[in-house]
Order: sequence, then C-alpha cells, then structure tokens
Amino acid sequence: MKMWFVSIWWHELTIPTISLTIALMGTSSLTETSRSNGCSPPGQPGPRGDVLAELKRTQRLTARQLAAALGMSLNAARRHLRELETEGLIQHERQHRGVGAPAFAYRLSPAGEALFPRRYEATLLELLDRWVGREGREAAVAALEEHFGALAAKLAAETNEMVPAARLQSVARAMTAEGYMAEAKADVSFGTLIEHNCAIQAVAQRFPELCAAEARFLEEVLGASVERRGHILAGCGACEYHVRFDPPGRAAEESV
Repeated sequence: MKMWFVSIWWHELTIPTISLTIALMGTSSLTETSRSNGCSPPGQPGPRGDVLAELKRTQRLTARQLAAALGMSLNAARRHLRELETEGLIQHERQHRGVGAPAFAYRLSPAGEALFPRRYEATLLELLDRWVGREGREAAVAALEEHFGALAAKLAAETNEMVPAARLQSVARAMTAEGYMAEAKADVSFGTLIEHNCAIQAVAQRFPELCAAEARFLEEVLGASVERRGHILAGCGACEYHVRFDPPGRAAEESV
C-alpha cells in the first residue's frame, strides 16, 4: 500500500479535465501553474518562462507588480526573479518613490533578450549580404518585402469577412506566430497593435526599409490608416502602431 502511494505521488496523476499533484510535506498544496500564451522563450517553460515573457512585454516591473500580473504569490515571484538574476537573464535597478526604501525594478538583461526568437538572423544576414553583392540592395530588400506580401495575401483571405477589431486580433495572432509577441486592442474606430519583440531585429537594423514595409503590410491587411508611435530600432521597448479604421463603405466610395 505504501509503495502504491509513493508511485502516485512521484508521477503526475491525470484524469479528464483535472491535473492532480500531491505536494511535498511542508509546502503549499497549490502548485504554481503556467499562464503562458505561447510567448515564453524557447527552453524556458512554466512560471519562469512567464516571468521572462512578462518582463519582455512590460520592460520594468517590481516583484509585487510581477506577482499581480501573473497571479502568483509574492514569494514565488521573488524566488523566480532571484534565480533568473543569478543566471544573468535579468537585472534590476533602484526606483525611488518618495518616502521609504527604494523599490527594485527588474528587466531583461542582454542575455535574457537573446532568449527570444531572432529567426536565424546570422544566416539570413549572410545570405542577404551575398545577394546585395550580386544583385544590389534593392533586389535584396524586394525579396524581404515579399514575405510581408505573402503574409498579407494569406491574412486578407482569412479576415475578409471580419469586423475591424476581430481582424486586428487575427493579425496580432499571426505576428505572434512569427515571433513578434504581438497583442492588440480595438474598438469600432481605433485600435493599437504592440509588438514586444522584433523577430528579425538585426536584419531590420541593416535593412530599415523592412519597417516601412511592415507598416504598409498592416495598412493593406487591416484596410486602415496605421501610424507607428513606438519603434524598437529607435530604442523603445516595443513597436507600437495606432490604427484608425476606415468608416464602413468608404473603400467602396473611393473605388467609384
């Protein structure tokens, strides 16, 4: 009987819709669960991956703010932050907020930033440099822009019947799948698209024309006016686009 109990304790016991984990004596009976939405960096699963993803989104957070954002205890948040800082994946700075002791705000270190997808940048840059040498810069840029063209055609077909707000959410999901950690908010007339990660940042630094191509891609797919108000290449924590949807029927009127 004792052997059977140990076996159950050691392995995860799973029944339909319920995952039961028996905790070690002296610890909380509630096990930390991941709140990941697919944005955690590769090789960093579970709550620690959620911590890294949240710091990527928000840039600077105290342990208390992080715990509230992820729905974990303050002690758990502090433990993950301490471990990640020891590994060199995050770093902290002091924030003075009036009277009282300063708070510590955490953000990703360069090593932490490097955990997020960069889409094989080194190989791609080498290929592009060879292309520039053979065909010229314009040909290389045109080839890069074809990626946005293909994605625009795919999304246009998938979102053609959607209302603008739903279309923006669909675009955000597609960009997240591409590695951009995108999120969107929208109402009837306006929306915001925020990309917390540039999946091809080194390429964009060498070929900034890609950023203009991305803005044109968004305008084409969304059928909207798009203005960039935050830019990773300019030192911002994210690329932020403000979207103004065309009034219903306007496109049809302009085509007459």
